[in-house]
Amino acid sequence: MELQTIRSNIVQAIRAYRVEDLMLAAEKSGQHFLYASVGNAQSKQEVLEGIAEAFTFPVHFGKNLDALYDCLTDLVHKAGPQPGFVVVLEQLPDNPRFDREAREQLLEVFRDAAEYWADRRIPFRCFYSFR
Repeated sequence: MELQTIRSNIVQAIRAYRVEDLMLAAEKSGQHFLYASVGNAQSKQEVLEGIAEAFTFPVHFGKNLDALYDCLTDLVHKAGPQPGFVVVLEQLPDNPRFDREAREQLLEVFRDAAEYWADRRIPFRCFYSFR
């Protein structure tokens, strides 16, 4: 799989792709591969904690959507030139404590991050699946 065949700066369901193929394509392209499986999470707080741990966010990560956006954009941007990103969020919960609205709010942060990186001409592709 070649990343060039996948539109840049998108957030989409992983349906047609396998995690292993995305990881290898990211490595081949020299891009960052960020993976979080949050299948055990039940709430927004637990989902954010799972993402923070998987992506090795700093200890001071605020565990809220604004802090998530800051870590995906400003913090990384200040670290220097970036080659691009392939992000996989697997098994997002679907339950009363993490309902459709909570999932959409989370995915909106990743859409905003994709837009942020698009403005800087850096590819940011995010794939997700639900449990």
